[in-house]
Amino acid sequence: MNGVVAGVEKQAAVKKGRHRKFKLKTMLSLYTLFAPTAILLFIFHYIPIYGIIIAFKKYSVYKGIMGSEWVGLAEFKYFLTDEKFWNVFRNTLILNVYDILFGFTAPIVFALLANELYSRVFKRVMQTVSYLPHFLSWIVVSGVFYSFLSPETGLFNQLIEWLGYQPVYFMTETSLFRGILVFADIWKGVGWSAILYFAVIAGIDSSLYEAAWIDGASRWRQAIHITIPHMAPMITLLFLLRLSSIFSVGFDRVFLLQNPLVYKVSDVISTYIYRIGLEQSQYSLSTAIGLTQSILGFVLLITANRISKKLSGMGLY
Repeated sequence: MNGVVAGVEKQAAVKKGRHRKFKLKTMLSLYTLFAPTAILLFIFHYIPIYGIIIAFKKYSVYKGIMGSEWVGLAEFKYFLTDEKFWNVFRNTLILNVYDILFGFTAPIVFALLANELYSRVFKRVMQTVSYLPHFLSWIVVSGVFYSFLSPETGLFNQLIEWLGYQPVYFMTETSLFRGILVFADIWKGVGWSAILYFAVIAGIDSSLYEAAWIDGASRWRQAIHITIPHMAPMITLLFLLRLSSIFSVGFDRVFLLQNPLVYKVSDVISTYIYRIGLEQSQYSLSTAIGLTQSILGFVLLITANRISKKLSGMGLY
């Protein structure tokens, strides 16, 4: 009896070994394809992490990272008690709230409206045209906005003057700057950001719409009860990713559109780090701020993911 059991176990072990070899052989090509990406990721994304230790040192370019003096949390205490930092922190949060309220919802609304178009040709043309601004650099976009909003030759101010009003200095008006910044981001990226929503909508079974139409559901009710529920997982995923960067704002658009007259409302953490890091050579301070920004974003992402999984069962992992 013992011999029979031993024979069965031996056969199972042999079968398991063959299965492992077959699996390894099958996956080897995939591992080979992934290897260059993993190596580049390790070299350019993980090795540079070593440099964050200068946040805990009084870094000197002459002494190097290891030769510089340790100062512990002195740089962190400095910027946490600095009034300028809290101003840029507040500006960053306000801009991100605007981005979430308007910039995040704009692609969703755009995809829903585009889905209601009956002409397929017009829909494709409209989608293609909406992608184009994404491929323009922020240098070009900032130039376009400065030209259109110029108080002397700008199209909008010419229209305002034609209506009998005084020209408006849009780019130097603090009450308008945040709106212009958010609008510029929406104009540039709404089409591109809606691609994922278009893909989700295209994958919805058309028989659901047909059944709803037979039951007398209007297009609005079809969108509410069919389209949006199918988009919900993607919306949740993108929203969680968006939350992870709530303590940072794209450097390019703010830096290229701002000017000294609107620093009070336009200066954000990324532009503040640029000024103190590169212009004033305070590398340790800028690294400490950047590290804090990353940690806060990571904690927020983990917390939001857990809350989302508890409330809706959906999350990043």
